[in-house]
Amino acid sequence: MRNAKGPHGRKELPYRSCVGVMLINKQGRVFIGRRHSENDQVSDGYAWQMPQGGIDPGEDPYQAALRELYEETSVRSVSLLAEAPDWYSYDLPSMVAGRAWRGRYRGQVQKWFAFRFEGDESEINITQPGGGHHKPEFDEWRWEDMQRLPELIIPFKRGVYENVVAAFHHLVLQDTKA
Repeated sequence: MRNAKGPHGRKELPYRSCVGVMLINKQGRVFIGRRHSENDQVSDGYAWQMPQGGIDPGEDPYQAALRELYEETSVRSVSLLAEAPDWYSYDLPSMVAGRAWRGRYRGQVQKWFAFRFEGDESEINITQPGGGHHKPEFDEWRWEDMQRLPELIIPFKRGVYENVVAAFHHLVLQDTKA
């Protein structure tokens, strides 16, 4: 058995395949949720993120994105706006890597989708999210300006969020006046 804690062991581990969802409302703002803290000092001050989650074996990334969005927010009233052109990856910091996913992965590789939220806000339910099979991911949510997303995410995921904003910035009309 390989020693994942050795100097090069983590680099040999695979990435976990995952999807991410940028949910954009009719006003051009993006859904973000605050992750449950559960004694996670790593995320202090950076607990906000967009919905995301793993791709099940044999599952299409688009279908996984719809499923994850439903499982985390109860939202189904969406239309596809865009798919990111690339997969984006991040490595977990060593203080988190041994705990997350039982140390089997070095980080995640993510395919991102942008959806327009077509429903009423009453559809959003983070306390009893759709499917009923998972604990709630978020304890609070809000709509946020897209350009602010990278500063709100935990630092080791910031590069992914910068790529996602760059891929989808054209979907929101930005006010160019200061």
